[in-house]
Amino acid sequence: MVLTLGAGSGWADEGEPSAPPGSTTTSPPPEVDSNSPGLKLADGATLAPAKVLDIKSVVEDLGGEERREDTNTDVKFALQAEVLFPKDSSKLNPEATARIKAIAAEAEAQKATDVRVFGFTDNLGSYSHGKKLSRQRAEAVHDELASHLGPEVTFSVRGYSEDYPIADNGSEEGRKKNRRVEVSFPRGTAAGTGTDAGSGTGPAGDNDDGTGDASGDAGD
Repeated sequence: MVLTLGAGSGWADEGEPSAPPGSTTTSPPPEVDSNSPGLKLADGATLAPAKVLDIKSVVEDLGGEERREDTNTDVKFALQAEVLFPKDSSKLNPEATARIKAIAAEAEAQKATDVRVFGFTDNLGSYSHGKKLSRQRAEAVHDELASHLGPEVTFSVRGYSEDYPIADNGSEEGRKKNRRVEVSFPRGTAAGTGTDAGSGTGPAGDNDDGTGDASGDAGD
């Protein structure tokens, strides 16, 4: 499934999922020379402030297990937790390795040197347990990514528990989407390898590991 969307707001299947602050990069609008002979303005007219429309391309596999988003500035992969881990675990399963390796190849093709790895859970169980589990899962994905990328790459690794849902936690379908790990990085000058969801395949700041006492299991 391929969607091309302008920036908006809402759940994942409505276009623009919630994202941790600072998880995307921005670029300034292009400068326009108001004195250019090719620019025709009425007498006394001036140019309005320039704006950049951020176009988003979304590719998701049929099961929704993997999702890729491309914007003018960033590439983001979202992998459902069930694809990567056993239930309530942060140990990667064998299938996860190939998917993460493909993402690492795309990061390398984009010449990415800053990679964000964010973990999320649903709203079942305690917040503190979700915080710990989401962080541990993000770290597991980071470790596998780092094994395929060079030492020049720096990582931001976070666990957000149930924060920043991309779907409604009121249904199991929505909770399944929210249990995920996202890997994102700025677009480079490379055109990219074309890695898509069917091929198997947040922010700088503190590194709070969310190791509060677990008073219940997260949804996965």
